Amino acid sequence: MSATRPTGPETPAESAASAEPQPAPGATPPRTPLAARATAELVGTAALVAVVVGSGIQATDLTQDVGLQLLANSLATVFGLGVLIVLLGPVSGAHFNPAVTLAEWWTARRGGAGVTTREAAVYVPSQIVGAIAGAVLADAMFGEPLVKWSTHDRSAGHLLLGEVVATAGLILLIFGLARTDRLRFAPVAIASYIGAAYWFTSSTSFANPAVTIGRAFTDTFAGIAPGSVPGFIGAQLAGTVVGLALVALIFRQDSVRTILRTSAATSSGSGA
Repeated sequence: MSATRPTGPETPAESAASAEPQPAPGATPPRTPLAARATAELVGTAALVAVVVGSGIQATDLTQDVGLQLLANSLATVFGLGVLIVLLGPVSGAHFNPAVTLAEWWTARRGGAGVTTREAAVYVPSQIVGAIAGAVLADAMFGEPLVKWSTHDRSAGHLLLGEVVATAGLILLIFGLARTDRLRFAPVAIASYIGAAYWFTSSTSFANPAVTIGRAFTDTFAGIAPGSVPGFIGAQLAGTVVGLALVALIFRQDSVRTILRTSAATSSGSGA
């Protein structure tokens, strides 16, 4: 059962509160200091990379079967990412990804919900520093050299195509959820997508420029050679553009209104 509100006359304070503009779906939570949001992005990205790199090291220590290694790595990433979004989403929006931040910045420039130029300029460096710190932390926990450039070359064309697909799908998912007022499903949906993309993309779905940079600092299972980083980031930015184009084509304003009306009618009919 849902709580009901008294139907008596509103007090002046209640009237002012109801007149206060509400944030659009996907907007950064209001009244959270930028320093706190930047810290959340740094810590969240660091934790995400620590999960990815650490679980990769653990998996290679436990088995020589590459399939099992990837399974362990992907499962840990799914659970870790879901928890981080639930925990830090209310603070910063839980981007942990410059591609998501830049996509939100572009959306805000065009009149939608998103981050400002100043916020984006703070978020992106925080994410990159966090990613590097997360890789160093994972190496430290497993007794690996704190910084050792990866020798895992990932420069083949089909891997870059995999990154375009992985990033485009991620952007389509996040902004599709926002436009249809379903961001409450983001922790499960985004974590599930990344877990699936580990397996259906040739690149194992980095889909994140900051994470890509961080993973260059570790010569372990999850690493990427520094020479492969620019190509991956270029592919991810291209995927961001493709994802935003798909959002504009699929989730048009008239279509979104129809989806929301249908959803409201369904909820009303079910007694929700």
